[in-house]
Amino acid sequence: MNSFYIMIGGSLGAILRYLLGLFMMKKYSNPPFPLAMLVVNILGSAGLGAFYGYYYNAMPPTTAYSDSLFLTIAIGFFGAFTTFSTFSVEAMMLLQRQSYKALSIYIGLSFIGSIGFFLLFFLGAQAISF
Repeated sequence: MNSFYIMIGGSLGAILRYLLGLFMMKKYSNPPFPLAMLVVNILGSAGLGAFYGYYYNAMPPTTAYSDSLFLTIAIGFFGAFTTFSTFSVEAMMLLQRQSYKALSIYIGLSFIGSIGFFLLFFLGAQAISF
C-alpha cells in the first residue's frame, strides 16, 4: 500500500513539474540559465518545508515512513516535483558551453534558494501550526 501512496503523489508531482516547466519556458523563452528548474526546485523546497513545519512541527521522525500522508506528499509529490538530476544535467550543459557566470548563478541560487526557502517556509508553518 505504501508504494501506492508514493505513486499517487509522484504522478501528481511529476505532472505539475512538467506543466510548470512548460509555462516557464513559454514565458521566458531564452533565460540566461535554466530558470524553469530553478523555480520548480525552490517552490518544491518551500512546499516541503511548509509541509514538515505544519504537519510535524519539526523534521519528521523516522516513523513517518509508515505515514500515508508523508509517503504521498513528502516522498511522492515533492520527490517527483523537484529534481536534482535535471539540475545536474543543466549545470553540466552550462559548464560545457563555458557559461561560467550563468553556471555560478544557477548553482548558487539553486542551493541557497532551495535551502533558504525550505527553512523560511518550515519556520513559518511551525509558527502557524497548532
